[in-house]
Amino acid sequence: MIDRLTQTTQILEKLIGFATISSDSNLACIEYIQEYLAALGARCVLTSEVEGKANLFATIGPDVDGGIVLSGHTDVVPVAGQDWSADPFVMRQEDGRLYGRGTCDMKGFIAAAMVMAQDYAKLDLVKPVHFAFTYDEEVGCLGARVMINELIKSGLKPSVCIVGEPTSMRIIEGHKGMCEYTTEFHGVAGHSSQPDLCVNALEYATRFIGKLMEVRAELPAMAPADCRFDPPYSTSSICVCHSGTTHNVVPHHAEVEWEMRVVQRSDRDWLRAEMANYVDKVLRPEMQAKSPDANIIETLCTETDGLEVQPDSEAVAIVQALTHSNGTDVVAFGTEAGLFQAAGISTVICGPGSIEQAHKPDEYVALDQLSACLTMLDNLGDRLV
Repeated sequence: MIDRLTQTTQILEKLIGFATISSDSNLACIEYIQEYLAALGARCVLTSEVEGKANLFATIGPDVDGGIVLSGHTDVVPVAGQDWSADPFVMRQEDGRLYGRGTCDMKGFIAAAMVMAQDYAKLDLVKPVHFAFTYDEEVGCLGARVMINELIKSGLKPSVCIVGEPTSMRIIEGHKGMCEYTTEFHGVAGHSSQPDLCVNALEYATRFIGKLMEVRAELPAMAPADCRFDPPYSTSSICVCHSGTTHNVVPHHAEVEWEMRVVQRSDRDWLRAEMANYVDKVLRPEMQAKSPDANIIETLCTETDGLEVQPDSEAVAIVQALTHSNGTDVVAFGTEAGLFQAAGISTVICGPGSIEQAHKPDEYVALDQLSACLTMLDNLGDRLV
């Protein structure tokens, strides 16, 4: 009989073979997982708002409230421009590590959950176990929003969610919120010898960037007392700026992509209000004084709630018992956990692999990490009967 770790490795190899980069379809991967879980008797529901992509929510056990959700995203980040030692979508094993795009972020956890589903299906479950596998987490947790909205509509109320992001099997009870925005500047193009007849979109974008840098400098002073995050305050970064065509043409369009990592929602609201006031009172009036057609438009790409630390978290208590560990921590990176928490589900993050390996060439998960994850999920079975 094949042991669980070997089974997990075999399933992970298949999952890595699906090149589920966020820009591409994840359907083949989801269909494979769905077929696997359905064969075990799982009730499967697919949800989507994007052609060629789907979430899978599958349940083993009674059709009742409560139970545990095991959550993971199926999409991975791109490999273009990265110096991989071998094909990133062909898993290879070396020195106790499994290499491939998505091994730790986060198909390793999905593979372990799929293996343990065989055991859960054999138990006389009193509480259900749910499997929630999503699309487009890497580009704003888009799939999870769709799935969780449908879950709320269905009336089903799981008690606890374990998000298996790579934490080196540490128990993570909190993370910052993630907010992404694009601000567009629409001006008037013209010859650079007559700038007075133009509205230079790039110059106004530059002033916007300067103001954002000035405003964000006040965020450290807003850090809550005894904040455990690193850094312990909300941050904002300017990440992309597109504009211009050549030396002698005043650009008519500019686009700034910027983001925030938020400790508390009030920080986000304050910074956005400061920037909106600057746009409404200073930049836009100046632009439109030169041309009424000029404008500044902000697009909200995503605002994903952070995972708030809950002193009496059921999810944390359960995973502490499953892993025989009392320690907890917080992280700066974002996950889908805050969405589950916002839906009234006690949520914690704990999964195999290190975030230090995620998104990098030669991404890997160590076999001992998968083994520890399997032990945690094996212990979970006792809480479902």
